[in-house]
Amino acid sequence: MSENNIPAEYKPISMWGYFGYEILFSIPLIGFICLIIFAFASKNKNVKNFARSYFCMLILVIVLSVIILAIVSATGAVISLEDIVGSL
Repeated sequence: MSENNIPAEYKPISMWGYFGYEILFSIPLIGFICLIIFAFASKNKNVKNFARSYFCMLILVIVLSVIILAIVSATGAVISLEDIVGSL
C-alpha cells in the first residue's frame, strides 16, 4: 500500500513533524494544553499515540523528580552554596 492510499487518520508523521511536536509540547503552559488536546482529540492515530507517549513520559519524570526530592530532603543530602564556597 503506497503512502497516497493511506487514510488520513493513519498518515505517518514526518521527522520534522516529530521535531515540531517535541518543541510544541515542551513550551510550559501552552504545550501542556496542546499535549492534552492532541492526546485525546487528534484525528490522526500517530499524532494521538505520540502525544500520549509524551504525556506518559512527562508523568514519569514528575513522579521520579518528586521521589528523588523526597529522598534528598529526608537524608539531608542537600549541599548549600555556602558549603561549596567555604570548602574552597
